[in-house]
Amino acid sequence: MAAGWVRHLAQGCVDVYSGGSNPGKQLNPAAVEAMREVGIDISNEFPKPFSVENIKAADAVITMGCGDECPIFPGKRYEDWALEDPAGLGVDAVRPIRDEIRRRVVELLNDLSIETK
Repeated sequence: MAAGWVRHLAQGCVDVYSGGSNPGKQLNPAAVEAMREVGIDISNEFPKPFSVENIKAADAVITMGCGDECPIFPGKRYEDWALEDPAGLGVDAVRPIRDEIRRRVVELLNDLSIETK
């Protein structure tokens, strides 16, 4: 959901990579539906492991409970967003998570001086 928000709000001004330390086998259908409700289609995304190369190339690395599994490289901006995991939740429970992710993405983009939609 965070990558979907960044792509939507930054209007192509940011390259986004989304990956997990222990990715699931498929997208959460409730997350896809919750994002569809706000006009963002993430249905073509798929769970994938994080890439050390992408972390090295990033200016900002946002984790969500990655802990010690995520590598840390000097000179990067790191934030860990403690959010409820939407896995297994229905769309009603995912909506507040979606909205909190949006709030944090807007704050991050503003902090990086990236104009948002």
